[in-house]
Amino acid sequence: MRAVWLREFGGPEVLVPGPAPDPTPGPGRVLIEVAHANLTFVETMFRATGFGPFRAAPPLIPGNGVGGVIAAVGPGVDPGLVGRRVVSGTGGSGGYAERVVVDRNLPVEVPAGLPLDEAVAVFADGRTATMLVDAAQPRPGDRVLVEAAAGGVGTLLAQLAAAAGARVVAAAGGARKVALLRERGLEVVVDYRQPDWTDRVRAATGGVDVVFDGVGGALARAAFDLLDAGGRMLTFGLASGAWAELPADLVAAREVTLLRPTADPAALRAFTERALAETAAGRLRPLIGQRFPLERAAEAHAAMESRATVGKTLLDLR
Repeated sequence: MRAVWLREFGGPEVLVPGPAPDPTPGPGRVLIEVAHANLTFVETMFRATGFGPFRAAPPLIPGNGVGGVIAAVGPGVDPGLVGRRVVSGTGGSGGYAERVVVDRNLPVEVPAGLPLDEAVAVFADGRTATMLVDAAQPRPGDRVLVEAAAGGVGTLLAQLAAAAGARVVAAAGGARKVALLRERGLEVVVDYRQPDWTDRVRAATGGVDVVFDGVGGALARAAFDLLDAGGRMLTFGLASGAWAELPADLVAAREVTLLRPTADPAALRAFTERALAETAAGRLRPLIGQRFPLERAAEAHAAMESRATVGKTLLDLR
């Protein structure tokens, strides 16, 4: 089968297309014919340094999220699963390939009528966004700041917060992303590359009640300062390469609640199913900003690292 190999850590160029043995599902496992692979920023960090939630050493096929059709099942697995359209994690690797074998409990069936590419676009990002909004519990009238609002998670967070009745403040990097967010109907949009971006937020809203922080570092620290007393800050990523440094005494004095939501596998599956259902119903609209064929995975990683991408980036295999 066609695949992309990571044989050493380094720049995007270390992602090299090449053949790989066709996998065979063993007991309790299923084989997925992959149509689309989901790319996340943490995968670029793993490729560069080995950092990430999964520990593995090259050589390996990277990729942790796919969408496709179950083509075969192993012993002890219901043969009725064959032919079902699913999205699935891979356990940390194997996703940049035409076929992948996973535990039978990992795939989530895609609702009828929902295109597979949209399902893959909300698989990881929609699950994350749904979990974060569930933890934040934004109320009607709350002012909610979404960092990296033109990204895969950010675009979905903005929609979910607005659906809860909140007033969304979108922060994105660069004029192109700001324009895109305004085109998608967001009223308060600021460019966080501009030195006065926090002043613009204050002028528009007076401050915020909730911050969704997927960037970390200096940007998150500036966002924290926009929170009114009693606000909530939810951290879920460190695209800057570092978590925000927030002094504990300042957090306590401001009575700010800091949250880094996590969930067990059953809850994560429920969040995934909810995000898929909302997308199938048309209430959640993923933004697929870039698509690359499998063999150009290195270009996809380079684009993501350059911060040139918007929304979700996919590898298309079919």
